[in-house]
Amino acid sequence: MKSFFSCFTIAILVFSMHGCKKATTQNTVVNPPGNPGTGLIDPATLKGSLVFQSNFEPPCAVVPINATTDKITGKDAQLGSSNDWDALQGNVLSTMPYFNYNGGDLSKRFAKISTDPVSASNKVLHYSINDSWTETGGDVKARVQYEFYGIKGGYKEFYQSVRIFLPDEFSLLRKYPNTIKWLTIVEIWNNITWSQTVPNRYRLTLGIGKLIPTESDLHFILDGQDCVLNPDGSQKYTTLWSANGAKTAVPIGKWFTMEYYFKEGNAKNGRFYMTIEPDGGKKEMIFDVTNVTHNSSDTAPDGVTHFNPMKMYTSKELIAYLRQQGKSLNIYWDDFKLWKK
Repeated sequence: MKSFFSCFTIAILVFSMHGCKKATTQNTVVNPPGNPGTGLIDPATLKGSLVFQSNFEPPCAVVPINATTDKITGKDAQLGSSNDWDALQGNVLSTMPYFNYNGGDLSKRFAKISTDPVSASNKVLHYSINDSWTETGGDVKARVQYEFYGIKGGYKEFYQSVRIFLPDEFSLLRKYPNTIKWLTIVEIWNNITWSQTVPNRYRLTLGIGKLIPTESDLHFILDGQDCVLNPDGSQKYTTLWSANGAKTAVPIGKWFTMEYYFKEGNAKNGRFYMTIEPDGGKKEMIFDVTNVTHNSSDTAPDGVTHFNPMKMYTSKELIAYLRQQGKSLNIYWDDFKLWKK
C-alpha cells in the first residue's frame, strides 16, 4: 500500500500537464526472446538494490495538502524496511512526493487507501475519476498521478513491480467508438519537459490502449518521445519509437502483477522490458524494446530524476464516454516495490 507526497513549486504545478501527444514515429526494435519460447528474464538480474516498498497497509493514509494535491504518509506495518513514506524525502528524493491532480476536486477525482475489491482484509491504493476538469493552462483533461520527483543522483537503471486491478468499467472501453491512444499508467521523464532551464527533454509513456476503432480487447501501449518546450510554455512532442502488446489482452476484473525494467541508453543500448502475471496465470513478456530512452540529441544523459510510477491520465472524451453509461474510471494498486541499479 503506497502513496507519495512532494514539496512542490508553482512551476511544477503549472507545467506538470504532461499531456501533449504524438508526432513523427519510427519503428522500434523488439528483442528476440532471451529464453526460447518465453522471452522471460530472471528479475534478480535486473533489480539491483531495493529503494522503497509499500503494501498500503495501516498506518499508511492519504491526507490532503491543498485543494489539488494530496500526500501519503505512514510506515507500512506489514514490511520491515524501506517502507516509510515520510522518509522518502531526504533519503531518496530531494523533494517530497505527492499526488497531483492539476485541478478538479473530490467530486471529480481522488486517490485514497481503500478496501481491496477482491479481498476485504486487504488495503490498496485506489484512483478514481468520474469527470474531467479544466487544468492549469486551460486544457480539459483528467488525471491522478503520483509524482516521484527529485531523485537524488538520477537512476540510469531501475525496476518497478506493482499489482494492478482494473474493474469492470474497463470492459466498457472495449466498445469505445474509436482507438484509445491516451490512458497513461506510468510516465518516465528523462529529462523533464516543463522547465525552461532543463535541456534535452524526453518522456517514455506506458499506457492502456485500444488498437482499432471497433470493439476489441485492450492492450498495453508504449512510446518514447523527444520534447521541445516553447517560450510560451507550450510543448511539441516528436515520437521516436512506439510499440504495442498486441498479443496479450490487458487483464480486467482480476489482479495482475506488472513489472518493468528501464535502462537509460541510445538506440542500441536503451531498454524497456515489461512482464505481467495475472493471479492464477502465467507470467508473460509484453515488451522487450531496445531503443533510445533519453533525448535523441543528448550526448551525456545523467539518469532519470522524475517519474510517475502510478498514474491514471486520460482525455475528456474517454471520461465522458464512461459518464454516459453511469460509470467512472478506477484503478487499484497494491504491493509497490522499486529497485535501482
